[in-house]
Amino acid sequence: MQLVKLEHITHAYGNHQVFEDLNLSFPKNKTTCLLGSSGSGKTTLLRLIAGLETPQKGKIILNGQPVSSEQKMIVPPHKRKLGYIFQDLALWPHMTVYENMAFGLKQQGFSGAHERIVRMSKRFGLEAHWAKYPHQLSGGQQQLLALARALVLEPKILLMDEPLANIDVKLKHDIIDLLLQLKKEVSIIYVTHDHREAFKLGDEIVVLNRGKIEAQGSPEDIKNSDNEYVRYFLEY
Repeated sequence: MQLVKLEHITHAYGNHQVFEDLNLSFPKNKTTCLLGSSGSGKTTLLRLIAGLETPQKGKIILNGQPVSSEQKMIVPPHKRKLGYIFQDLALWPHMTVYENMAFGLKQQGFSGAHERIVRMSKRFGLEAHWAKYPHQLSGGQQQLLALARALVLEPKILLMDEPLANIDVKLKHDIIDLLLQLKKEVSIIYVTHDHREAFKLGDEIVVLNRGKIEAQGSPEDIKNSDNEYVRYFLEY
């Protein structure tokens, strides 16, 4: 089953065309990695799915229901049942760990917010840090807080924009192992420029180049692709 479908998406910033008539689907209960260099359109694609931007042409469908179409927002971001982890994590600096986790729950009116926070805090080892602010956490703890804050909302889809780009190798491996466990619970769309991350995490990989799909398939399909751009990108 296709969880997310983008149909004939065209999107531009002024005179800069990002996508033109893009068609792409994301399967349910899988991790799909969007792989490509800077400027390939990866982050823009996440923002369109999340509802942070609206396509100028085309339609976005989540779980069989249109959520945006032809510059029209049909379903606002907070009602799309998505989690979003930004590259810089975007933790609220003036809020404690507990308040960061509680913010989205309060905004969306979830019941049993405290119980959810307790459960997620135990899972990620954050229960002893509720009163701390993000700057008082280690880099790894900040990563875990960003994950916990997103997952406490119990999203159907988790969008991740290069969350491991600025952390050390050991911590990166630890977080990747954690994400591999999460694949059983939530569909993940994961943006990266690192093909090694994509090969380890992805059930499916989409290689983007200047807003166009160069290749799509399993990690083995991508490794064995005869597409000239893909081969160059993997060797770079």
